[in-house]
Amino acid sequence: MSVATRFAPSPTGRLHVGNIRTALHNYLFARKRAGTFILRIDDTDQERSTDEFDQSIRDDLQWLGLIPDRTVRQSERFAIYEREFDRLRSSGRVYECYETPEELELRRKVLLGRGLPPVYERKASGAPVPSGRSPHWRFKLDHDSPIMWTDLIRGEQRFDPRLLSDPVVRREDGSWLYLLPSVIDDADLGVTHVVRGEDHVSNSAVQIQMFEALDSKPPMFAHEALLVSSEGKLSKRLGAYGTDQLRQEGIEPMALLDVLARIGTSQPIEAIATLEELAREFDFATFGRAPAHFDPHEVELLNARLLHKLDFSSVAKLLPAGAKEDDWLLLRRNLARLADFPGWWRVLNGELEPPELSHDERLLVKDAASIAEQIDWGHEPWVELTDTLKRSSGKRGRELFHPLRLALTGRDSGPEMASLVARLGKERTIKRLEAAARR
Repeated sequence: MSVATRFAPSPTGRLHVGNIRTALHNYLFARKRAGTFILRIDDTDQERSTDEFDQSIRDDLQWLGLIPDRTVRQSERFAIYEREFDRLRSSGRVYECYETPEELELRRKVLLGRGLPPVYERKASGAPVPSGRSPHWRFKLDHDSPIMWTDLIRGEQRFDPRLLSDPVVRREDGSWLYLLPSVIDDADLGVTHVVRGEDHVSNSAVQIQMFEALDSKPPMFAHEALLVSSEGKLSKRLGAYGTDQLRQEGIEPMALLDVLARIGTSQPIEAIATLEELAREFDFATFGRAPAHFDPHEVELLNARLLHKLDFSSVAKLLPAGAKEDDWLLLRRNLARLADFPGWWRVLNGELEPPELSHDERLLVKDAASIAEQIDWGHEPWVELTDTLKRSSGKRGRELFHPLRLALTGRDSGPEMASLVARLGKERTIKRLEAAARR
């Protein structure tokens, strides 16, 4: 079976973590099956859709590495929707309605007051048409048999169509609502699998009948549990957590994608370097029904673990001019974000402002400078320097090592000092120790 999935955002805003997750799962499933990943821009809402958001969606997917094999826009497909709508109208599967929103709300309250499901009540054939009103259009559900399918995540699904309202598919002004154009597109584009949130389950029940009415086989469905924050729902902060924030914070795309690929599944969240490797292990059978809890802190931790594994060739173009492989290998395990590298690179290669030390600490680093002049720099100079200084000063632990680190790096923590001192070399080490002792 040739697999085709689609990601269908509306260009009315930027991508955030929730719809990035949907895009990722569609991408991974298509890649695992050597299939096609389609980007469908749902821009039928022409008042709210903008070219800027359209471009930003495509730019964000590019940065994340979720490159579509094909891109289509609903605004360019209106002729197809008209053709299929005419077919449904001719077969009696869409029909005109004239109720106002106020009339529908009133009838809904009446039904609820009687303990009945608030399902739309079809008007009798030949009912009078209100003067001065344009119709909206509903799809006529078939009430004769239940709607059933096997969901790839939720298992067996069954809906009684008599408990569902005939959905509105077209407004009075002729504009389209989501349900019918989506079905027409999926059928026309050969989409085989629809992967989306569990809030669309009832939509899928309705859309299955639309596929059948258009003489098209429904796709397979996978309805995944919704993304929530630790507070129990997708907060405003998470709703805005997208690629802009990631870039500002220096987060690698794969750190976010590694988390989003596996939260809500039985698979461990790991620092995986490529989408290809993620795709190989992607499996709907591992997805659970419980809400998927998203924690930005987990992305930050994973980002550091990813950086610690990256080889120089993966980051060389993103580093300062002149940075070498031995610089990267020395510093990478101390980085939480790639943006931290230039600061540490300057520690290795630039000039330092001498730190403020106490009187006793200045005496200690002065002694260290003298010892550094005398030791053998061809073999473990840091070990020989500190061992000699321990014997001469009687100091141990933080009392010994912290002033030396401050004098040599200007920082309280950082890379393993033995490698750092070897990289600095004799001349720069002595120069920094002497400068710190004089301040």
